Amino acid sequence: MTRHLKVGLVQQPAWPDKLRSLAESEAGIRELAGAGAELVMLQELHATHYFCQTEDTDLFDLAEPLDGPTGTRLATLAAELDIVLVGSLFERRAPGLYHNTAVVYDRNRGAVGHYRKMHIPDDPGFYEKFYFTPGDQDEGRGQGFQPIDTSVGRLGVLVCWDQWYPEAARLMALAGAELLLYPTAIGWHPPDDEAEKTRQKDAWTLIQRSHGVANGLPVIVANRVGHEPDPSGATPGIDFWGGSFICGPQGELLAHAGQEAKRMLVTLDMARCEEVRRIWPYLRDRRIDAYGDLTRRYRD
Repeated sequence: MTRHLKVGLVQQPAWPDKLRSLAESEAGIRELAGAGAELVMLQELHATHYFCQTEDTDLFDLAEPLDGPTGTRLATLAAELDIVLVGSLFERRAPGLYHNTAVVYDRNRGAVGHYRKMHIPDDPGFYEKFYFTPGDQDEGRGQGFQPIDTSVGRLGVLVCWDQWYPEAARLMALAGAELLLYPTAIGWHPPDDEAEKTRQKDAWTLIQRSHGVANGLPVIVANRVGHEPDPSGATPGIDFWGGSFICGPQGELLAHAGQEAKRMLVTLDMARCEEVRRIWPYLRDRRIDAYGDLTRRYRD
């Protein structure tokens, strides 16, 4: 049976002021829901600026519990608009324990699951290891690379740096994910030349489209836009490149944003996933008997 699913995403700038950032997110959510979206996704850490450009213990004050003010606002929106909503929180799990967490709200059911970012980067301007503890891996408790069941399907939610790892996408697919979703925050180092900027952005788009191809699944990616200065003044800041997109199960681009604020809506034909997997049966032909060394750091 053909099943069509209207999915939307919000690409936006964000600010240190949570109320301003969330107002921008809410406007996008309402517009998409009004246009018929059943599933809406926001970008990574959409409620604040990208604060990981510097290490500052005062910034832990931005964190909230999952049921804090931001989570409550998103849950209320999902219920009011009768949608599935994927938001992103700087989670305060316990004193001194914080996560970069995607939360899924399903209509009037509230929060039905969350995913704590598993791969945590630590690079100049992206000092995430200072702020975020990696998510736990516990299949019994549904933690780690575990899809989240919703009224619109089983969602394989991953976060930003996870997008570079085919293992993460594959594990979600093997657990029955019907969509791969990547809230993200990535941009350019302003002094890089145009050729390097093009290579970086093309690689970012290509790797995520390839997850769709390798697993026969649609992929939804939401990134932020705008220049955000480095509060320490040590670097020129980050130019977030936008480029959010939605692609089908053969990696075909169905919608692709530029570097401006954008709300995107696409109708996915979910029946195509099975059609594609029948002609490209990668799951059938995997040599699972020969992949044991994938659990090693390096084969030396």
